[in-house]
Amino acid sequence: MTILIADDDREICDLLEIYINNEGFEVIKAYDGEEAYNQFLKEKPALLILDVMMPKLDGLEVVKLIRENSQVPILMLSAKTRDVDKIRGLARGADDYVVKPFNPLEVVARVKSLLRRSAYQAKESEPDEIKIGPLIIRKDQHEVETIDNKFIHVTALEFGILHLLASHPNRVFSADEIFERVWQQETDLPSKTVMVHVSHLRDKIEKATGGEKVIETVWGVGYKIEDN
Repeated sequence: MTILIADDDREICDLLEIYINNEGFEVIKAYDGEEAYNQFLKEKPALLILDVMMPKLDGLEVVKLIRENSQVPILMLSAKTRDVDKIRGLARGADDYVVKPFNPLEVVARVKSLLRRSAYQAKESEPDEIKIGPLIIRKDQHEVETIDNKFIHVTALEFGILHLLASHPNRVFSADEIFERVWQQETDLPSKTVMVHVSHLRDKIEKATGGEKVIETVWGVGYKIEDN
């Protein structure tokens, strides 16, 4: 899971990176608002930590741009302490607010809290039934059926892979991402493990649908399901 830290004070970025890395998160950094927004578009981080006062674009402007298309969690950092400044940040769409100087452990705690809340909301908003291509996928029942009423018997891990890809059509997931989300454990060979399970899943789908290729391989990147 990747977190974007944006602050024109490089020492603050480096300090937060150390603490956030220690919690097992990846970190990308930006040193002005324009770079922060471009990194957000490119990397799609799970959460952003944005300083309010940054060159080129300030943090509030970045929040406004991001909120046009995304509800990713955003934590604001600011040296301003007046209530009106906090209200402005939250009104623009920020989820939380920490005033400088801060304890890095408090920032980490706020980050983890926002990620838990975001994961819960995402889970609650997921539809029970997904129809994509020739398949109907039912989350609560762990069932996969073709549109002509043939049930496909899949394992729990195969269902997890299929549901993940179908829940995010057109998005490419790397093997590492799939393993992290579906298996939720560590291994030395995530790519090979995922490849084997995707292969078995494809065979079952193609057999039930008369050869339709639902899961696509994006060579050198990962796997996706196109929403046609």
